[in-house]
Amino acid sequence: MRRCRASAAGKLTVVLATIVLVLAGCGGGPSPRAWAASVCTALTPWRSEISKLTSSTDEQMTAQTTPAQAKENLVRLFGGAEQASEAARRKVEQAGVPETENGDAISAGFRSSLEKMRDAYGRARDTIDGLGTGEPTAFYDGVRAAVDTLNTEYDASALDTSKLNSEELKKAFDEVPECH
Repeated sequence: MRRCRASAAGKLTVVLATIVLVLAGCGGGPSPRAWAASVCTALTPWRSEISKLTSSTDEQMTAQTTPAQAKENLVRLFGGAEQASEAARRKVEQAGVPETENGDAISAGFRSSLEKMRDAYGRARDTIDGLGTGEPTAFYDGVRAAVDTLNTEYDASALDTSKLNSEELKKAFDEVPECH
């Protein structure tokens, strides 16, 4: 009889250990390396789009186009940057919360920064879309003002990494190939 109890106790221990492992796997977020890889994968196309936008905006400001053509192009460019920022934000959100100290705050910081950038591009697009094109000097002055505001808002939206310090994530961002 004793033997049966020992066997039943052994089976119960195995079942409980399995449940604990399954529950531990369900509750945790991605490892720092997996999260860093997901974030870098999300930000790579975004960075390309923003770089392209910057070059195209500079070209539009110096090109020999009509104000109406410049307006159409700039509205499209800023709309694209807004969409790219939202796509990156969604992908960072889908990456989850990294399994590291302050993981919630770090993930929220990345998402918040992308939201602010998205909104800044949207405001710039709306401002330029609202400009009249009948007077070229006034139009281009309005565009410069919108771009100046965008730059100020963009700088203000930068992620403050001093409060989101994680050695594990720093190491992961340095090591994963997706971030290079």
